[in-house]
Amino acid sequence: MKVAVLNNMVPFVHGGAEELTAHLARHLEESGHLVDLVRIPFRWDPLSTLPAQIARAEQMRLDAADRVIALKFPAYLVPHEHKTLWLLHQFRQAYDLLDTEHSHVTAGADDLAIRDRIIEADNRAFAGSRRIYTNAQTVSDRLLASNGFASEVLQPPMFDAELFRGQEARPYVFAGGRINSMKRQSLLIEALAKTPPSVRLVVMGPPDDEAAADRMRALATSLGVGDRLELDQRLTSREEIAERVNHATACAYIPFDEDSMGYVTLEAAEAGKPVITTTDSGGVQRMVTDGETGWVVEPTADALAEALTAALARPAVSAARGAALHAQWRAMDATWPTTIERLLA
Repeated sequence: MKVAVLNNMVPFVHGGAEELTAHLARHLEESGHLVDLVRIPFRWDPLSTLPAQIARAEQMRLDAADRVIALKFPAYLVPHEHKTLWLLHQFRQAYDLLDTEHSHVTAGADDLAIRDRIIEADNRAFAGSRRIYTNAQTVSDRLLASNGFASEVLQPPMFDAELFRGQEARPYVFAGGRINSMKRQSLLIEALAKTPPSVRLVVMGPPDDEAAADRMRALATSLGVGDRLELDQRLTSREEIAERVNHATACAYIPFDEDSMGYVTLEAAEAGKPVITTTDSGGVQRMVTDGETGWVVEPTADALAEALTAALARPAVSAARGAALHAQWRAMDATWPTTIERLLA
């Protein structure tokens, strides 16, 4: 079968969605299908460019494909009679992030007209899809509330589970993932400044832009935590990430209102490491329960400082919570063969 996998492409931005798309294509090929990974260039700023980008996506044709699997806006707008959506998230600035600091859609008439165009295009795409899966219950709930379309959760499997095998814990907390304001690594650095001198934090991940990288470095310098913070802002290999996760005492992931459980959470779960998160982290809390599989605290530097300190001060407790998270993840039984079968049904 000829399968086209569609996702958007923002130059030099690489995160969990990009990894998921690549692994989906690879597993489809390993299942015997002919696969093309189609990445549609996308920019969200300035907002005025979105109507033209919507039009281009809707005018694309992939007639040679027997099946199309689309994951994100605006890639999922491409029409096809056998299109299945595996929705990671919509253009959130026009939906649940509207009226927050994370959206650049204003209350002006022009911006609201563009928002209407986005919602109308989304509704056409959803109505034209054979099936709609999402990667998390949070995404399904938002889709139903905002657009009125029902969907089914299809939990993404681990990409490279064999790398995350949990080894002897070393005295640091690891925070992975793309570095930006939504992931809030800066709040972890602020928390580090409020912990005892023995607490160490490793932050590893590529920044969305150089300005974000500069802000992180400046913050670490201003707070005087350089001797206890390892800040690695390279685009590192999966093996390097796994090495850090496997030897961590705990992992920290504190995004603002995350759609899914977060791939950082799944890496920690596979390796048997507990997760520190916050009460406003959204889908992460579907995996992380305070006192059982990690720490769930208020999104403040003081509360996070207490969690960082507790995780390293009581390694046996951390190990027990990590084991519980690992067991919970394994019980979900998310596998690639089942995923491929459902996406192509």
